Amino acid sequence: MGLLDGVLASLAGGGANASSNPLGAIVAGLASGNQGQGGNLLAAAMSMLQQNGGLGNVLEMFRGSGMAAHADSWVGTSANMALSGDQLQQLFASSAVGSLAAQLGMSNVQAGSAMAQILPELINQLTPGGRMPAESFDVVEKGLAFLRGGS
Repeated sequence: MGLLDGVLASLAGGGANASSNPLGAIVAGLASGNQGQGGNLLAAAMSMLQQNGGLGNVLEMFRGSGMAAHADSWVGTSANMALSGDQLQQLFASSAVGSLAAQLGMSNVQAGSAMAQILPELINQLTPGGRMPAESFDVVEKGLAFLRGGS
């Protein structure tokens, strides 16, 4: 479960140095250091991947909507291209973002912005070495189960 361990360690080490733990730093910053809220944010991002057909399908959604350079940068080994909350809301149904916002106790704009910050680094960490792992859907499923208190 090495790939999943790395992603979940990003949350557990939320206060760590951003250069060594970029996902943890993003999540901790968005959650203002509240580890419970951080877990909710990471679970929401993973749910977004799961509910839209998994990592590969979400990447294809970005590529098909004119954001191939973004998706490729997240999977690749170069710097991640930024994503705006507006771009994210254009790609995913506003009802999906609204549902996440209600779940997180945020406005739609705040939820879109948070997911736009988390998703690129989450995808980056789920694609080590610039490659799609064969077990990416399982990793998302197991990560969600862990974050929701399962095993």
